Amino acid sequence: MNAVEQIRAFNAGREPERLLMKYEKMRTGAFSFLRGACHVFYAQLPRGGIFKSVPLAWVCGDMHLENFGSYKGDNRLVYFDLNDFDESALAPATWELVRLATSALVGADDLGLPSKEADALCVSLLDAYANALAAGKAYWLERDTAQGLVRGLLDSVRERHRPAFLDSRSSVVAQGKRKVRKLSIDGKKLLAITPVQRSQVTEFMQGFAATQEQPDFYQVLDVARRVAGTGSLGVVRYAILVRGKGSPDNNYLLDLKQALPSALVARLKVAQPAWQSDAHRVVALQRRMQAVSMAFLQPVMLGSMPCVLRALQPSEDRVSLSGVGQSAQEHHEVVATMGRLIAWAQLRSAARQGSASVEELIDFGQRSKWRGKLLDAAQDCATQTRKDAAAFNQAFDDGYFAA
Repeated sequence: MNAVEQIRAFNAGREPERLLMKYEKMRTGAFSFLRGACHVFYAQLPRGGIFKSVPLAWVCGDMHLENFGSYKGDNRLVYFDLNDFDESALAPATWELVRLATSALVGADDLGLPSKEADALCVSLLDAYANALAAGKAYWLERDTAQGLVRGLLDSVRERHRPAFLDSRSSVVAQGKRKVRKLSIDGKKLLAITPVQRSQVTEFMQGFAATQEQPDFYQVLDVARRVAGTGSLGVVRYAILVRGKGSPDNNYLLDLKQALPSALVARLKVAQPAWQSDAHRVVALQRRMQAVSMAFLQPVMLGSMPCVLRALQPSEDRVSLSGVGQSAQEHHEVVATMGRLIAWAQLRSAARQGSASVEELIDFGQRSKWRGKLLDAAQDCATQTRKDAAAFNQAFDDGYFAA
């Protein structure tokens, strides 16, 4: 089955409206295609060499330049870390690295960077990862320890006030003598919901609230279908506006997202734990790999569907390497930070349910021969990704993905 056939088969059954949005995003460039076709990437990844004889580690799976971002932890402090664990699994440590390096190479195309500069970014990434792994201690990144573009992002998130954030997704309307919020259905970030969907989500939240210490906090004010990311577009996903600490400006936004099996597992010959559900897998590994968990993060069941409930995290809270006036040094600082974050996540989750020990990871980080081989593999993956993206665009133009 070629890449185009894999994409259609993989996305069968997804909601048509948001699936079309996914395909339109994937058509904008090789980097966006890579984001939306994680399963294709791993189906083509070689099995031997540096993808076999390396330590096993817990990986987020769908690693790329935009899979890092800022968020408020359950301690209400702001962190910068890995932030998408839908495809998380136990896998060779190099799987995470080759996908991130590939994303840097194809992302450099969109930035107009010469190939030598793109290669240099990958070297910075791998060196920072290896050095952090060899040091053997997991750190974390918050505002006071961040630099450059990451520090700028964390400053902006820290200074963001709740009313302004709520206003970006909702509006205040009069309801008798009271003022209440309603979600803004803009067709870009939020889509309308059917009465059946609204009833299902509201009933679920009522049951969930009954199990919490402050049930009134989770009183549902409004619900919408959420548009975010690329790879997951088309799965069941809702933005939920709840009462929080009071209307209108102490309301909270929650994200409820369907959890599907990891796309990596079909390619892995590594035994995976028997999770209670895929939502339990996603949440357990996110808690394990992040220094501090995201607010409200927990596995839940929407009827018979496993889902992840968490605070709604704006998709804008990511570092963009396409900003005006950014320097090469700033780009290198960002990718080096990403490399260190991956190493810290792997160290933090070491020796858990089959993952390598800290000592094994330290030894791997101290070796050097694998870095050149991984960069060569990333170059091959980037070339293949560009070919697959072109084939996908042609197939879409030919009507292959027509409803």
